[in-house]
Amino acid sequence: MARRTLSAIAVALVSAGTLLAGEANPAAVKNVVLVHGGFVDGSGWEGVYKALKKSGYTVAIVQNPTISLADDVALTRRVVADQDGPVLLVGHSYGGAVITEAGNDPKVAGLVYIAAFAPDKGESVSSLIKDPPPGAPVPPIVGPQDGFLALDKAGFAASFAADLAADRAAFMADAQVPWGVGALAGAISEPAWRTRPSFYLVATDDRMIPPDAQRAMSKRAGSTVVEVKASHAVFESQPQAVAFLIERAARGATLAAAERR
Repeated sequence: MARRTLSAIAVALVSAGTLLAGEANPAAVKNVVLVHGGFVDGSGWEGVYKALKKSGYTVAIVQNPTISLADDVALTRRVVADQDGPVLLVGHSYGGAVITEAGNDPKVAGLVYIAAFAPDKGESVSSLIKDPPPGAPVPPIVGPQDGFLALDKAGFAASFAADLAADRAAFMADAQVPWGVGALAGAISEPAWRTRPSFYLVATDDRMIPPDAQRAMSKRAGSTVVEVKASHAVFESQPQAVAFLIERAARGATLAAAERR
């Protein structure tokens, strides 16, 4: 009996080690899909991409046109479909709305919000920002013009990228991607965070999405939360902190998937 018990324990330990290492485990989450937000494109994920690749993850970056939520969700789902195995979806800012909807795809094992919107059913980015609390910073949004919004270049650095080098913030301001009003108005049909484990990084110096709003959304979603002293551009200014949370989320999603089996 004792020999049989010890054998069972040995098997359990080997299985647990295999699970955590992601070896020979079809549920292991090793695919990460990164979704950018408004006013920027996917190139800002470069630092996070390199850190995750170094850790052995397969990483794909979605280049959303940010014209409509439906189109961005459809594009994200196509990228998810291209991955070989379970996927961790990561969204920054408006990208959080995209992953909240696209995350209902059966291949998605978990969600990571990086200073992002995490809408509930029927909510949109527009509805979440329409009544800012007193004293909240007001982003220098210009427009709409021809159905698109932009950030005033003079105020871009202070609002979006205060902890980046001045020349980098200036480049981002000049290279910004107009954000379609239709994308902001897109409503969530069913939030994926209700059925998927979620993680949330709060940027405590954010002047685009107030940190308290981030805390409220992450609490409602039941997310595991970390806070980082950073601007809205935390995905660029602190890529190692972002990558660390993503790796933690991948391990958590792997374990959650194993428990459901």
